[in-house]
Amino acid sequence: MRIGVMVGPERGRYATKVARMRADATWAEEAGLASVWVPQIPDEFDAMTAVALLGDVTERVEIGTAVVPIQTRHPIATAQQALATQAVCEGRFSLGLGVSHHWIVEDMLGLPYDRPARAMANYLDVLDRALAGPGHVDVENDDWRIHNPLDVTDVTPTPVLLAALGPVMLRLAGERTDGTILWLADEKAIASHVVPHLTRAAESAGRPAPRVVAGVPVCLCRPDEVDRAVERTNRILSEAEVSPNYQKLLDLGDAERVGDLLAAGDEAMVERRLRSYADAGVTDLSVRVVPVGDGREELIASSGRTRELLASLVGALA
Repeated sequence: MRIGVMVGPERGRYATKVARMRADATWAEEAGLASVWVPQIPDEFDAMTAVALLGDVTERVEIGTAVVPIQTRHPIATAQQALATQAVCEGRFSLGLGVSHHWIVEDMLGLPYDRPARAMANYLDVLDRALAGPGHVDVENDDWRIHNPLDVTDVTPTPVLLAALGPVMLRLAGERTDGTILWLADEKAIASHVVPHLTRAAESAGRPAPRVVAGVPVCLCRPDEVDRAVERTNRILSEAEVSPNYQKLLDLGDAERVGDLLAAGDEAMVERRLRSYADAGVTDLSVRVVPVGDGREELIASSGRTRELLASLVGALA
């Protein structure tokens, strides 16, 4: 199991955020981590633009979006931006896509949220052809009538991963993409639901074994601080729990809240929990570092200790 880290979800001064994200990506590469994942948050920077910025200051580490909602951009625009981002990253970019949630698409963006899985399938009809270039993109389906030239050449193919939670989306991810990116999925949900659906679909389509990228909060702390770490995780990361999509995924596992997914405690406790994700079928971790402490300096120190542990586990969780 490869270890990666989320970069960019933390709040702070936006005047210095780009510099902090670059520093975090540089640290991940120097620490030997496999990947960096940039979430697309409704009130935050554009994730794919951020990936390009991070790709320009790194040389080895994979950098991906987790995830870009398809409703916010035309598939040709997504393809053009992905091709440009891949050129900057020199073959290290992975495009994570999702259908978002009704409360974002309908309530925030004022767009319809009808049959999201079908919308993704139709979107991929266009995107697949556009990313396969160069040449004319000619696609007509229920959502799109596209006749567009796209002649970008000499760019490494871009892997696509889907935020897939339910059976239909997991089948789509397995049949047509390189795998899935998960959030709020515990070990039971991954082993009993995600991996079987995804693997079956990939095998039926004759595709390689799919990737399972799991977002997991992690906090290295004293055992007597675990409850505090869980409480903080619930407080700062619980917003997504309101989504019916995530609630269904939680119902398939043992976790009731995001804090139940937290790998927390001393070194042995954290490593044991992370190994359980590998045993469930996770191929890649996208770690959300959750610090504990009183005040800025203690929180920074806590994050640093967790990062040091992650670096020490590189290659040890296979």
